[in-house]
Amino acid sequence: MSRILLIHTGGTIGMTKTENGYQPDGAYFRKAVEHMDSLKAEGMPAWNFMETSPLLDSSRMSVAEWNLIGKTIADNYDLYDGFVILHGTDTMAYTASALSFMLKGLNKPVILTGSQIPLCETRSDGRDNLITSMMIAGAGKVKEVCIYFGGVLLRGNRSAKISADGMQAFASPNYPPLASAGIFIQYNEPAFLHSRSTKFSYRSFRDVPIGVIKIFPGIQFDLYESLITEKLKGIVIETFGSGNIPDDRGVLLPMLNKAKENGTVITVCSQCPQATVDMSTYEAGSLLKKAGAVSGRDMTTEAAVAKLYYLFSIYDDPHRIKFSMERDIRGELTQKDDI
Repeated sequence: MSRILLIHTGGTIGMTKTENGYQPDGAYFRKAVEHMDSLKAEGMPAWNFMETSPLLDSSRMSVAEWNLIGKTIADNYDLYDGFVILHGTDTMAYTASALSFMLKGLNKPVILTGSQIPLCETRSDGRDNLITSMMIAGAGKVKEVCIYFGGVLLRGNRSAKISADGMQAFASPNYPPLASAGIFIQYNEPAFLHSRSTKFSYRSFRDVPIGVIKIFPGIQFDLYESLITEKLKGIVIETFGSGNIPDDRGVLLPMLNKAKENGTVITVCSQCPQATVDMSTYEAGSLLKKAGAVSGRDMTTEAAVAKLYYLFSIYDDPHRIKFSMERDIRGELTQKDDI
């Protein structure tokens, strides 16, 4: 029988209603899980329950919490066959992306899940999400960091939250689902990630300064000039389409050159959920390429941010980081030759 570690970090699934709105309630949730008969049914894996402290609404997650979750998995890696992490939906895709880079050589399932409606409510979607996540983790077929939500299993670093109130809250626009759960759980095995490393290791993240700028019509680039300092290690720019920006009136290029001189790594992602950045496609994007920005290809912004944290935690050379940003490390992007 497989042994699974169930890690409760907070989020809607474990909240109860208070006069100030829903808040994490560890005592209630632990009792509810321990008395859930479905988790003890025949065919379910054996499991232990662990709770991080403090429990958090996922909007309050930070690099410190990513490191805590990653270290918890690393410390218990040899004791369990898989891990299920209960997490709030707002930043679940960021945490899933971060864990995918932290946990090198992963050879066990790490499944993040949660709910849109707390488990304490009658119509909670948390029951199915939790039970099915435990079954997937217990089966041990998928050996990577994933998100299970609303009947679909997605690669964690390809996922993004798409709905604040729908039961299918996550999507993977540029990569197919790893499994779907109907009457049976159907796995898409050709889409599974196969680790290139045979040895498991954990790498904590340095809490380096990283920023995100979303391009919009009428953006005044000079307002962001004060952000470009030597302290800023990396920045993700969400452009239009395949890497386009509006007329910068001669302001953006000096800013980007300053960032380049400071060693700031500029990564270009697209605002379009389904897109691949190619800054050479249109003249409007060539400015970014000339200034030394790198293409995020078909990465999500969540994955690009997490990848920057990871690379700055293992390298000091900006050129090495730029090179690695455009290469697939954990299945987070499609290599250019394969697109």
